[in-house]
Amino acid sequence: QAISQTVEYAPGRDMVREHDYYTESNLLIAGWCYRYSDLPDGRRQTLALHMAGDFVDLHSFQLKRMDHSVRTLTACTVAIVPHDNLTRITEEFPHLTRQLWFSTLIDAAIMRRWMVGLGQRSALEHMAHLFSEIFYRATLVHLVADGVFAFPLTQAEIGEAVGISAVHSNRVLQQLRARKLIALSGRTVKVLDLEALERVAGFDPTYLNLDPADAPPDA
Repeated sequence: QAISQTVEYAPGRDMVREHDYYTESNLLIAGWCYRYSDLPDGRRQTLALHMAGDFVDLHSFQLKRMDHSVRTLTACTVAIVPHDNLTRITEEFPHLTRQLWFSTLIDAAIMRRWMVGLGQRSALEHMAHLFSEIFYRATLVHLVADGVFAFPLTQAEIGEAVGISAVHSNRVLQQLRARKLIALSGRTVKVLDLEALERVAGFDPTYLNLDPADAPPDA
C-alpha cells in the first residue's frame, strides 16, 4: 500500500512550499494545481500545470528541500505517498520504479517545452502551444468531452504561465478567439480547430510520449 491517506485542499492553498523539507509526495486525484516561483518583488512565474493523475512533487523524493511551491487552482483531492513507501517500491518493484522514472522524464520534457516558449515563441505562439498541450494531456486522462475541457485559470494566471502581463494575456486570448481557434466560457475552453491551433503553436506532441491510441481523434 503506497498511499497513506487522502487530503482535501481548498482553492488557493499551498500544498508544497518553497524551502520546506518533505517526507512525502502528492499524487493529484482530482482538481487542478500549479507549480510556481515568486521573485522578491512579488512577480510570479508559473512553472507547470497539473491535473488529475499527476505526481505534483515526485522529485521531492530525492531532492527533499523544495525550490518552488505548488498551489491549488481548484478544490483538490490528493493522495499522500510517504517517501518510505516510495523507497520500498524502488527496492522491490522494478516495473513500478520505471513508471515513476518515466513520470519524472515527461515532467522534465514538458518543462523544456515551456522554456522554449518563454525564450523563443511569441505570446500568441506560446499561448496556442499551452492550449494544445493541455488539450492532449486532458484527453489522456479523459477530461475532454466534445473538444471542451476545464481550464480554471484567470487571464492573469494565464499570463503568469506564458510570461506576459494580464492585459497582454487578454489581447492574445482575443486573437485566438478571433481566429476561431478556441472558445472560452467561464472556466472551460473549447478547441474549435485543433489542427490550426497546432499550426500557430508549431506544436509537436512527441515530447509527451503518447501512445498513438491516446492522441485526440482529430489530431
